[in-house]
Amino acid sequence: MSALNEQHLALSTRARAAYQVMEVGPEPVSDSELAARVAALGDYRYLVPATYGGANEKVDVRSICVLREELAYRNPAADSLFAVQGLGSHPLVLAGSETQRRELLSRVAEGSALFAFALTEPDAGSDVAALATTATRHGDGYTLNGHKRFISNAGVATHYTVFARTGAGTRGISAFVVPSSTPGLAVTPMQLMGEHPIGELTLSNCHVRLDARVGDEGAGMKLALGTLDVFRSTVGAAAVGMGRRALDEAVAYAKARRQFNAPLADLPAVQALLADCAVELEASRLLVHEAAAKKDGGAERITYEAAVAKLFATEAAQRIVDRCLQIHGGNGVVRGAVVERLYRDVRALRIYEGASEVQRLVIARHLLA
Repeated sequence: MSALNEQHLALSTRARAAYQVMEVGPEPVSDSELAARVAALGDYRYLVPATYGGANEKVDVRSICVLREELAYRNPAADSLFAVQGLGSHPLVLAGSETQRRELLSRVAEGSALFAFALTEPDAGSDVAALATTATRHGDGYTLNGHKRFISNAGVATHYTVFARTGAGTRGISAFVVPSSTPGLAVTPMQLMGEHPIGELTLSNCHVRLDARVGDEGAGMKLALGTLDVFRSTVGAAAVGMGRRALDEAVAYAKARRQFNAPLADLPAVQALLADCAVELEASRLLVHEAAAKKDGGAERITYEAAVAKLFATEAAQRIVDRCLQIHGGNGVVRGAVVERLYRDVRALRIYEGASEVQRLVIARHLLA
């Protein structure tokens, strides 16, 4: 935790103790029950400014990183709910009207509103410019038509921040807050390899008022990128949490498991695996908090730093979990084992909010600019 100051160390200590109640149990928990448990933690306050009920004067990215690391350590699905609450509501922080902020951000902070970030489509993932959902202007509002896919918090969200096309090109995308009860909005759950509340949205002549638009017409792409610029480094923090949990499990197992009349921990090959995990974990945390600290320090954009942090931390977490499962041997692939669950949960981190390949392009373009 050497990358943290006293304030964030105190937050980490508090969250580490409080989040024990979020530990994944043997019995499955519904998405709605999990959402209620996350809301009960009271930490959505860190996703909005103090003016609207938040914990800090402005959104503090390092605090979000601390909370995501501790939540992902206990329950990756709960971490996803928390993170997407931030993703979905942050466009309001950036450009929402005062009415939108007063009415919705205070509910985000207290957990009575749960947001989703509806950007991805069947043919628009990394290529956001290919977005096809439309928002047609009428006298009293807009009519939305289209299809969204891989939308986290789908089915449990009370509000969806939907990105739709109002014109041509990247400057023809706008953002709208669509309540889940809006006629014409339908949700279809999706099943992934890891536990994750996620689904598809279908918008069929879905009408919203003019005041549902977030920011100016055509500012949607800027809002989406600005939001991802804040939260991308926190994906790395979640990766650190999962990697740390895997390493803790592997250390405990290596000490307890005996092979060839000695603990596994006595084997040099096992020691080498543990050491590699520890080094990558420490480096990941430092990169994550360096990027977050730069944003908290007032940097307008941290696109390069966030890309470096997300790329390294998520790729490292995949390797860490794999090594730790290897240390468990056959017991590591038994359904329900902690490392088996982590093996499934960690994989998505290298894809969402910009796949590793996209992050490499971002980094290279920065170097060549």
